[in-house]
Amino acid sequence: MPINKTPTAKRRPLNIIFAGTPEFSVPALQTLLNSVHHVIAVYTQPDRPAGRGRKLTASPVKQLALQADLPVYQPDSLKTTEAQAALAELNADVMIVVAYGLILPKTVLEMPTYGCLNIHASLLPRWRGAAPIQRAIQMGDSETGVTIMQMDEGLDTGAMLTTLTTPIRPEDTAQSLHDRLSQLGSEALMQTLDALQADALKPIPQPTDAVTYAEKLTKAEAEIDWKAPAVDIVRQIHAFNPWPVAFSYFQGQPLRIWQATLGQKTLKKPPGLVISVTKQGIEVAAGKGSLWITQLQPAGKKAMSAYDFAQARQLIGQAFGINDDDN
Repeated sequence: MPINKTPTAKRRPLNIIFAGTPEFSVPALQTLLNSVHHVIAVYTQPDRPAGRGRKLTASPVKQLALQADLPVYQPDSLKTTEAQAALAELNADVMIVVAYGLILPKTVLEMPTYGCLNIHASLLPRWRGAAPIQRAIQMGDSETGVTIMQMDEGLDTGAMLTTLTTPIRPEDTAQSLHDRLSQLGSEALMQTLDALQADALKPIPQPTDAVTYAEKLTKAEAEIDWKAPAVDIVRQIHAFNPWPVAFSYFQGQPLRIWQATLGQKTLKKPPGLVISVTKQGIEVAAGKGSLWITQLQPAGKKAMSAYDFAQARQLIGQAFGINDDDN
């Protein structure tokens, strides 16, 4: 493995290439900048159009790198001879990869002295793939965490170096869990680099009998099926916050649903029926039990509390899930 190229890791600070793109990657880069190690270059995705004006916008990682006056590389691919030559010239000890978004070919994986280490937002081998945070919430996992992995050519298949766990709380959304895991990843990364310097890393191969894949989210998954159990609907709402946001139809109009909590466990009413409105929110029957919608967003308006939404409307006895286009 690349981690064992030299018999004893020196205690000197490491020269690090950092590769990352979205907000999730930023805490790890900031932690490295605050450490004894030297970030010698940052790799990130090319600037993309963003916002209403579709103006080219630097990634969150690039913005931090420029503030820190670091060299920034933004190749479209790392498979070209030119891109690989530029990376090789940096002569890095290790490359830290956090949600970078480009495939690293074998040549690149083996370029740094200690190879490439990845921060992955799950307890591998559970939830390999694109959406580990969201799928963990959606499927009702009681805990998740981060894994520092020695990267190989597979999809999140490398040996595990460090894992840290955190419980998934009933109120957690993908956003809140994302923020917690990004900080936890920074902590796990520093533990890993300390062990690397001390020649104390113990790579553990991933077991093959517990592998699950976190498929990329799609907007098509976001519509709520009120015939599902209430617990599954609440998990869907939280997993899809902040994107693509769970939604339903009410009085023929789309309604985005941002937050919810479980209601009665044994309620038996037609799925989608509004059965109660209080300051807690709007209680809706599901295929099994009920749930309280606590925050929602009508089309063309800002998100609001469900109670505020209910003040100007007669909701009890009405039903969610009816689309005028279906009639």
